[in-house]
Amino acid sequence: MSNSKIWAFDLYVCPTQKADGEWRLKTNEELENAIRYENIVRHIKSKRLSWLGHVERMSNERVPKIIYKWKPYATRPKGRPRLRWEDDVRNNLGSMGVENWKQKVQERKQWKEIIEQAKTHKEL
Repeated sequence: MSNSKIWAFDLYVCPTQKADGEWRLKTNEELENAIRYENIVRHIKSKRLSWLGHVERMSNERVPKIIYKWKPYATRPKGRPRLRWEDDVRNNLGSMGVENWKQKVQERKQWKEIIEQAKTHKEL
């Protein structure tokens, strides 16, 4: 996912509901307080890594794991293949220098260290 898409997420997909039930966009100040002044792009990417670890450790019968592992039967259109969510996460792990991530994800402490590293990694 490109940084511009993440910034768009930050601006338009993070609404909050007022007491009267009306929806409004969160202000930058509210978002900064919610993530404790971290870089929003790194914050979202670290949350993706956290979700990846959660899904990888799930049993194979759980719906999120089934959807994550599902491969469509149809052929892909001609041209350059579109990037998938997992491709983005793998690229992030590669830029951090993480190898054998499927084994490391099974060790919660080790995976948590990788997620903490992602929050401060300059290339993410």
